[in-house]
Amino acid sequence: MITANNRTADHPIEDIFLKRWSPRAFTGEAISEAELRTMFEAARWAPSSFNAQPWRFLYARRDNAHWDKFLGLLNPFNQSWAKTASALVFIVSEETMEIQGKGHVPSYSHSFDAGAAWGYLALQAAFMGWHAHGMGGIEYDKIYTTLNIPKGMRVEAGVAIGKQGPKTLLPESLQAGETPSPRRPVQEIAIEGGF
Repeated sequence: MITANNRTADHPIEDIFLKRWSPRAFTGEAISEAELRTMFEAARWAPSSFNAQPWRFLYARRDNAHWDKFLGLLNPFNQSWAKTASALVFIVSEETMEIQGKGHVPSYSHSFDAGAAWGYLALQAAFMGWHAHGMGGIEYDKIYTTLNIPKGMRVEAGVAIGKQGPKTLLPESLQAGETPSPRRPVQEIAIEGGF
């Protein structure tokens, strides 16, 4: 049995899967362009249907010209804690893919593939001592216009990246929940033969 962050795996896995979690309390320290690019490099190697690689990562690092614009694209709840992150990222994916002999066709799995890339990014961040917190609480319509998202691209999610700080950095209402969450047991999520 592997245990980390007060979580125990029921089956043998690498401990990074238990160490990776999504805190909200960040120290606000700067992240270098090289560190962020290493996370994107890991995401680059995620699998995708027909090797289409539909994911794109739009980002702003803390204290640069784009920070306030990106922070303003989170909903107010996420702004309340993500303001101390080191980087904010929006993941978008291309809704079509090019298949030889067929041209551009709809991609059924573009969101699934972008999710795989996000998972690789989050694990690489954890390997490097950073934390990546995915967010659905973002201003989707504003993101399309503010970040000039081209037609045929879907805004998937936001991500806050930072170094974990003490939970006292959070608004009091969020402090009690600042702990790694449990997961459903494997027998609930993996069903042989169908439902």
